Amino acid sequence: MIYTPAQVRALTPIREKVEVLAERQPELWDAFLCHAWDDRQDSAKELHELLATQGVSVWFSQQNVSLGVPLMRAIDKGLANSKVGIVLVTPALLNRLRAEGIADKELAVLLRGERLVPILHGASFEDLNDVSPMLASRSGLSTSEESMAQVAAKLAELVAV
Repeated sequence: MIYTPAQVRALTPIREKVEVLAERQPELWDAFLCHAWDDRQDSAKELHELLATQGVSVWFSQQNVSLGVPLMRAIDKGLANSKVGIVLVTPALLNRLRAEGIADKELAVLLRGERLVPILHGASFEDLNDVSPMLASRSGLSTSEESMAQVAAKLAELVAV
């Protein structure tokens, strides 16, 4: 796996948090996947499946919210019980953040710590900066620079203990 110097700087503090959390709470999900509802059947599902094939346990609303379970409470538990948060930044997510929906609430929680990895897919850091300067200030990975499979492999390596 080859990382750019910027990726090493961005991901090293997250990796250190993962190691501490894994030691204290080994039962945690590896990652929480924050995404726009509109992406649940395509890019979010693709990323989830790629991560799952790499052995990463991912809290993904399409898989982990049962019928009749209050959505916000399920999300809250997923956030609390995950080592890292992955934010899949797409044009649809940018629209959802402007509307201050559920993804906006998830993002507010994820921005609190050093456990957040933005994944840009069909969006740029400039687009993101217009909507969420705080999230844009976090370095992450982009599918314009590497394939979704390569991004998933780097995420899998990040959370592996």
